[in-house]
Amino acid sequence: MQRRGLLLILSSPSGAGKSTMTQRLRAWDPTIRFSVSATTRAPRTGEVDGREYYFRDRATFQTMVEAGEMLEHAEVFGNFYGSPKGPVVANMEAGVDTLFDIDWQGGQQIKQAMGRDVVSIFILPPSIAELERRLRGRGQDSDEVIAGRMAKSMDEISHWSDYDYVLVNENPDECEASLRAIVTCERQKRQRQTGLTTFVQHLGKEYGGR
Repeated sequence: MQRRGLLLILSSPSGAGKSTMTQRLRAWDPTIRFSVSATTRAPRTGEVDGREYYFRDRATFQTMVEAGEMLEHAEVFGNFYGSPKGPVVANMEAGVDTLFDIDWQGGQQIKQAMGRDVVSIFILPPSIAELERRLRGRGQDSDEVIAGRMAKSMDEISHWSDYDYVLVNENPDECEASLRAIVTCERQKRQRQTGLTTFVQHLGKEYGGR
C-alpha cells in the first residue's frame, strides 16, 4: 500500500533524552532518514558535504532562502543553518519518513510550510531535578554553563503545548515504545494512504466480476 512519508519533528530540552530516542527510533526502523541541514560554516576535519551537512556559502544559502528552498532556517553564532526542502519532499513522495532534530522555532517553520505531513513530538524529563542530574552526570560543563542550559530548557519546555504529542521520558524503554506506537499509527492515517482509493476501487471491480 503506497503512502506519503512523515516529517517527524523530535524536540526536547537538553538532557531529556532526544538524542537517545532518535538513535533508538532509527535502529528500530533504518528506513527513517535523518534530515541533513545546510550550513554556511566551514567543514570540520572528516566532515563530508551531503553527509554531516550541505556546506554552502552565504550568498548561495540566502538565494535558497529567497527561492523558498528552505523549510526552516536560523542564524546561530554567526553562521546560518537550515533544512533544504528538496530532499525532504522527495522522501515524502517516495513514502520515506524524515526525522528532524530541531528546536521549537524550527519546528514551527516546518509545520507552516508542510502542514498535515508533519508529526511533532516533544520529550519532557520526569522532573527538573532529574534533568539537572542528567546534565551534571555528563561531567562536561561548569556550574555556570549548566545554569544557562537549565534556563534555556525551561524556555523550551514552555512550548510543549505546540506539539502533537508529548512524552515523559522517565523510563527510556517505555518512552521508546510510545514513540514507536506514534509513528506506526501516524503511518496508517487514511489521508497518508495514497494508494487506498485505487485499492478500494480494485476491490469493487473484483466483487463485480464474481
